[in-house]
Amino acid sequence: MYTYTKLNPKSTTFEFMGPPGAILIITLCNVLVYFLYLVCNEDGCPPNWLWNFSPPNFLAYANKLTFFEYSTLFVYLGWIAYLAILYFVIPCEEREGTRLRNGQTLKYKINAFKSLLVTLFLVILTLFVYGPAPFVFISDHFLSLITAAVIISTTQAFYLYFSSFADGKLLALGGNSGNVIYDFFIGRELNPRIGPLDLKYFCELRPGLIGWIMLNFSMTVKQYVTYGKVTDSMLLVLLLEGYYVTESLYNEAKVLTTMDITTDGFGWMLSFGDLTLVPFTYTLQARYLATHPIEIGVFWSSLIVGTKLLGYYIFRSANNEKNEFRKNPNSPKVKHLKYMETETGSKLIISGWWGMSRHINYFGDWLMSLAWCLPTGFNTIFTYYYAIFFAVLLFHRSLRDEHKCKLKYKKDWDRYCEIVPYKIIPYIY
Repeated sequence: MYTYTKLNPKSTTFEFMGPPGAILIITLCNVLVYFLYLVCNEDGCPPNWLWNFSPPNFLAYANKLTFFEYSTLFVYLGWIAYLAILYFVIPCEEREGTRLRNGQTLKYKINAFKSLLVTLFLVILTLFVYGPAPFVFISDHFLSLITAAVIISTTQAFYLYFSSFADGKLLALGGNSGNVIYDFFIGRELNPRIGPLDLKYFCELRPGLIGWIMLNFSMTVKQYVTYGKVTDSMLLVLLLEGYYVTESLYNEAKVLTTMDITTDGFGWMLSFGDLTLVPFTYTLQARYLATHPIEIGVFWSSLIVGTKLLGYYIFRSANNEKNEFRKNPNSPKVKHLKYMETETGSKLIISGWWGMSRHINYFGDWLMSLAWCLPTGFNTIFTYYYAIFFAVLLFHRSLRDEHKCKLKYKKDWDRYCEIVPYKIIPYIY
C-alpha cells in the first residue's frame, strides 16, 4: 500500500549549492538572456556603449530599446498554444514512459517531428503568401520576445510550484526539501499534467527547440532582406543547428528515459531553460550573422563541417557502443570490448570509446557545439557563448554522473577511475 509519505520522502540533499545557489542561478540566468542581447546586436558586438561604458551611457542606450510589447507576448502564447494543438491533433503512436514509484506508467504522444514538418510547411506557405514581413517582425522584436518568454516561463514555474501541493501528486525525490526557494527552482512535482498534457514532456522539445529553428530562419530572412543574399556562414549555422534539432525531434521517444523526465522535477530551472534560455540564447550565432554578414569560403566551411562530423561520430559511436553492450555484451559488435565486473552485477567498459574517457560522448557533443559557433569568425567572443555555456553544462553534468556512479558502485568506481583516468577529453581532462 502506497502512502503519500512513503512515496514522497523529504529531500535530504541539495544540488546547485542549495537555496543560495538557486537564487544566484535564477538571477544570473535572467541577467544573461538580456546581457547577450545588449552586448551583441545590430549596433555592434559589442556596441559602442560597452566600449565606452558608464551608467549614463548604458541608461541612455537602454532607454531607446523596447523591452516589452503586448504583441510579442501574444505571439509567444500563440506559439505555445499552436504546438499544444498539434500535440493533440497530429496522428501518432503513443509510448509508455518508465514505471513510476507509485506503480503507474504514463503514456506520451510521439509527434514532435511531425509537428516540425507541419510547421515548416506553414512557414513556406507564409513566406509565399505574405513575403518576409512576418519573419522580419520576429527578428526586429527579438528583445520584447525575450521578455515575453521570461514572463511565460516564470509564470509557469509559479503555477507548477503551487499546483504541486494538490492531493495525490507524485513529487521528485530531489524537489521536496521544504525550502520554498529551492523547491520552486528545482521543481517539486515529477510529472505535472493539465489533463492529458504532460507539461514537462511538452516543454522539453517543442516550444524551445522548434522555436530555435524558427528564430534562426527569421534571422536568415532578415539577412536576405537587408543585404540581398544569404551568406555561406548563415547557411552553415542554419543547417548544422537545424540538423541537431531535427534529429532530437525525430528521436523524441529517447527523451522518455532521460534524467529530465524520469528523475528531475519540473520547476523554474527546466521551465526557464526550455522556454527562454534555449531559444533566445542558442540563436545568438544566427542573430549576429543577420546584421554582421560573413563569407567564409569553401575551405573554412569544410573544416567546420568536418568538426561537426567528427563530434557527431564520437557522440553517436560512443553511445551506440554503450547501448549495444548493455543489450547484449556478446554481440559481435562489442564482444571485443574489455570490461570490469562490479559488486552490483553491472559491467563497466574499460576499452573502446569508454576506455578513452569516462564521458567521451560529452566530448563529441561539445565539438558539435563548437562547430555551430565557428561560422561567426573570430571578431567577437560573444558568439562563442554556446560553446562556453555547453562546456560548463557538460562539466556539471559529468559531476552529477560521477556522484551517482560513486554511490552506486562504491569502491568499484574508484578502481574504474584508476583504469580510465580521463573524465571527458582523452589525455587532457
